[in-house]
Amino acid sequence: MKFIKPLLLFVFLSGLLGCAALVGIYFYIKPDLPSVTVLKDVRLQTPMQIYTNDGKLISQYGVKRRIPVKLDEVPEQLIHAILATEDSRFYEHHGIDPIGIARAAVSLLLTGEKKQGASTLTMQLARGFFLTREKTYIRKVKEIFIAWHMEQVLTKEEILELYLNKVELGHRSFGFGAAAQVYYGKPLTELTLAQIATIAGLPKAPSVLNPISGPERSVERRRVVLLRMLDENYITQQEFEEAASMPVTAKKHGAEIEVDAPYLADIIYNEMVEIYGKEEAETGGYQVYATATSDMQLAAQKAVVRNLHDYDERHGYKGPLGYLFNAPEVNEGDDPLPALNLSFDISDKQTPSDWTEDGFLRVLREVPYIKPLVPAVVTGMSEQSITVFDVNGNTRTIEWAGLDWARRYITDFRQSNEPEVAADITQPGAVIYIREQEGQWRISQLPEVSGAFIALNPKNGAVEAVVGGYSFYQSQFNRATQAKRQVGSNIKPFVYSAAIDSGYTLASIINDAPINQWNAATGVAWRPQNSPAEYDGPIRMRKALGKSKNVVSVRLLRGVGLRNTVDYLTRFGFYADDIPLDETVSLGSSSHTPLEVVRGMAVIANGGYLVNPHFISKVLDENGTELWKANPVWACEACTKGAAPDNTLDENEEADIEALLEAQLNQDVTLAEGPQEDKPIAPQVITPQNAFLVAEMMRTAVRANGNWNKKTYWLGTGWRARNILQRTDIAGKTGTTNDSRDTWFSGFHKDIVATAWVGFDNMGRQLGRATRNQNLVNRNPEKFNWIGNALIGTEDGAKAAGPAWIRFMQYALADKPHSPMPVPEKIVRIRIDRTSGKLTRRTDHTTLFEYFLQGTEPKSYVRDDEVIDPAEKNTVTRPEPEEIF
Repeated sequence: MKFIKPLLLFVFLSGLLGCAALVGIYFYIKPDLPSVTVLKDVRLQTPMQIYTNDGKLISQYGVKRRIPVKLDEVPEQLIHAILATEDSRFYEHHGIDPIGIARAAVSLLLTGEKKQGASTLTMQLARGFFLTREKTYIRKVKEIFIAWHMEQVLTKEEILELYLNKVELGHRSFGFGAAAQVYYGKPLTELTLAQIATIAGLPKAPSVLNPISGPERSVERRRVVLLRMLDENYITQQEFEEAASMPVTAKKHGAEIEVDAPYLADIIYNEMVEIYGKEEAETGGYQVYATATSDMQLAAQKAVVRNLHDYDERHGYKGPLGYLFNAPEVNEGDDPLPALNLSFDISDKQTPSDWTEDGFLRVLREVPYIKPLVPAVVTGMSEQSITVFDVNGNTRTIEWAGLDWARRYITDFRQSNEPEVAADITQPGAVIYIREQEGQWRISQLPEVSGAFIALNPKNGAVEAVVGGYSFYQSQFNRATQAKRQVGSNIKPFVYSAAIDSGYTLASIINDAPINQWNAATGVAWRPQNSPAEYDGPIRMRKALGKSKNVVSVRLLRGVGLRNTVDYLTRFGFYADDIPLDETVSLGSSSHTPLEVVRGMAVIANGGYLVNPHFISKVLDENGTELWKANPVWACEACTKGAAPDNTLDENEEADIEALLEAQLNQDVTLAEGPQEDKPIAPQVITPQNAFLVAEMMRTAVRANGNWNKKTYWLGTGWRARNILQRTDIAGKTGTTNDSRDTWFSGFHKDIVATAWVGFDNMGRQLGRATRNQNLVNRNPEKFNWIGNALIGTEDGAKAAGPAWIRFMQYALADKPHSPMPVPEKIVRIRIDRTSGKLTRRTDHTTLFEYFLQGTEPKSYVRDDEVIDPAEKNTVTRPEPEEIF
């Protein structure tokens, strides 16, 4: 008994000394301890997510993958799995588990190694926020004190929720919400018990225990988690056995992308980086909503891809990517066969019997997979079909309808004869691309030609769709917003607008005759020509724009003045530095991006207002609170009051025109109410009357005009648009540069304006010419030259770029009722002579109705001896060239 008192004294003094030491250590490291109160309002590093306007995920940006979840959104089984494995006494301790610490101390004394950390969930969270994984005593002490502080500031539920969202779980996933998506591609609520146990076991060593990098170790760790759940009575023996026997089902998943629109996402990402900086943009958890809806964006992408394939197919098949066997012999002087760039040798496999499906798959997985193209190998063929095995393990038969386009490409201007049998196109052993179109598989290839497309809401500049090329994964250069290309005749509506502003009318007569202008300084004559080189002599301005007469555009520029025209073009948002100060500007020698062109076209479509294109609708924080919302300038519709005619009259209509006109002009109709007071108004850069008159001329450009029987018939350069869309409430303009290096089509309905561009990235390469492929002509003999891969002739804006615009508008306007542009105030419609543009008292086919700005209508009547009846003309007189020196 005499030792009891000294022993108690020793224990007391030791405890006192220990407490003093602990207090001393605390005050020693206190300056280095962070304030845990920041965790009350902590911002977890969450990636930026970009959505379409209708809420479908386009992309996600950020090194760390995190999907924050609330505690009540987490399955109870996952919470049980984590507590059973990581901290079974979580709700009993105050951040520090004495039993765990004692166990770790005993292990250290017995083995001399720091094998057990004794970290509670709170201590792990403290380390995750404030410390490192370095195994030192001072770090462990800091961890203990921080955990104790955390327990004073936060509730257990708050600590658990932070842990569930903070912990690192491998493959750049942080938090269990992200882990469920990365490993299984679904939310936490849809995970099985086996999957829950798998991710619950990751915090210990996520890089080696995850089911992708180490599936065997993952299974072992999963079993440990399930045993702990069984020990804690969270699961039954049967549940344990079922879950423990499940196979590994994990594979790496990206974010749940619902709409693949990388060009749009990249634009928005760069805007966010410019505003917030790269780190904040990628970690601030911003939810960014585009102005474009998913359906419009997908429609634009499909239109561009289809159009580029159509161009590519009519110019011929360039052959397979390479051969696995049956490679044809190469004659002297021939081009070498294409070779596959593989990471392994296949020279020992020269016959079909040397190959298995696994061997095919090994090769095909190294072929670039650029959607919608699917790598495949030809395994067999009949007279007019082939059998292929693709990279997804599917065996498919491609019938003649998917092969018959593939005549051999010679140059951009020449193609071989159309194929008659499958052997004319390919053979077994060839590695090719295939793609699906309208439910049918076809042989294909990666187009070398490029394209771009952009559509706006003309009322406020909201971008409805943007496509920067065939594939973002092939080329990240966005041709819609970055590529300045010569615009060709797409500039003419703006030149004609300048002419109207200077007093010209739609009935003004311009001489469509060749021009020869001598330049004394260079000793060279400038001879602008029409394309095609046909000249009509005196021609009304409306018809000249509809037929895209080059020399008329030059003469109008001269009438307005070069400097005045260039200054006028800047009203539409074009930069003066991009506009050459010479007469070629009237033919589109200036270079602009499709975005700049469509913005200019929006001025004509909306009644004269310069809106600002924008891609972002709103920005939310990680909690869904709105941080910013677009407040664009609006076209002031209330300033363009007018009547919307119920009947649109074409030049060939012979109905009771007077009655219709009277009803139209007497109709007391105004537009819907304009923008609300909180909507800023866009600057008005041209008058509503000017915009209407230019739009009217552009409407002529996309249709057939006049009467065939009366010999007044003529086609606008974009006639396919009206023929295919079967609408009269559209307007447009083609554009083609010298030698067809750039082709354009821009046009609009009153609710949407769009521009399409097609050309090669190599600006010196011409788009060439397509000859007749009788295989394709035979499918639709009457309309083969309207749209698609059977178009023939020299490529131009109507054939190369126009189809993308038409295909998009087929979708965009499908549910929109016919809605002609409203007629502004001070616009009158008067019957004139078709040839001279003068007033007339006739009512036959030599006359037509035309719009005029009030006060500019013709004052004199055409005399009977001046009337030219096209129906009585038997010959066409070609005007003599006008020499200008």
